[in-house]
Amino acid sequence: MNFINKFQILIAVLVLSMSANAQQDPNYTFYRYNMNIYNPAFAGSSEAAEFSLGIRSQWAGVEGAPESQSAIFGMPVGRNVGLGVSILNDRTFIEQQTWMAIDVSYFVDLDEEHRLYFGIKGSANSYDANTDGLVTYGVGQDGALMNYESRFTPNVGAGAYLKHDRYFVSLSAPKLLTPDRMQERNGNAYLGADRRHAYLSGGYTFLLGRTLDLKTMGMFRYVDASPMSLELTGILDFGEKFEFGASYRFDESISGLFLFNVSNGFNLGYAYETSLQNSIDGLDHNTHELFMRLKM
Repeated sequence: MNFINKFQILIAVLVLSMSANAQQDPNYTFYRYNMNIYNPAFAGSSEAAEFSLGIRSQWAGVEGAPESQSAIFGMPVGRNVGLGVSILNDRTFIEQQTWMAIDVSYFVDLDEEHRLYFGIKGSANSYDANTDGLVTYGVGQDGALMNYESRFTPNVGAGAYLKHDRYFVSLSAPKLLTPDRMQERNGNAYLGADRRHAYLSGGYTFLLGRTLDLKTMGMFRYVDASPMSLELTGILDFGEKFEFGASYRFDESISGLFLFNVSNGFNLGYAYETSLQNSIDGLDHNTHELFMRLKM
């Protein structure tokens, strides 16, 4: 790969990954199944303990292209209380961060059909940026990045979750504090701040037959000083044996996904996402995501 191609890829990563809609946290196509990432109130909301793993890979074949891994565990631990643990690792070319969080939830029964959960999230993030990569490719940078050192910063979040057998509503802000991180503007890198993300989501399940349901869901993502992002998802559930669906993130991407029930309580899934943004010559603009869930 020659210098020009490397430079194009670098600019693409900076512009599309760091500043597209100012989205700084990774998106997941299987967001319906790992909501603990976004809302601590989901911790322990299932009838039994759950463990899930996720791997998301973008721009296959490009060295340093965006990759994310997640590990999530949640379980009820006592009367009206739930506990969850989340670990996320995210790498985007010269950036790498590992986010670890503990969630605690508490619920109250509003009536026989509705349960309201409240959750708090305590987390810590290890963030590192290899600014030498910017120098190598001649990308301009703020003087504050010359001697940049990795950071380990705490954070807090909160959320609420209304649950019914057929539908749900969720509102959360998983990280309320705004520690330093690298950002991009007009092709130059500078030291900025993490932006608060807020999530509003809801879903409804339509009963189409004895062994067929349609699960629908929408998620609004709001990031400080940026346009709101909306994602809509529809999934056909064939008797909890096989699920197949599609998702559309407005003006960003479309994706398809499926989820197999391999055995009782063990699911494997795959999602393929393609971007609606203009591609750069020679750059694979598609994303692959693997998902595993175990109910215990």
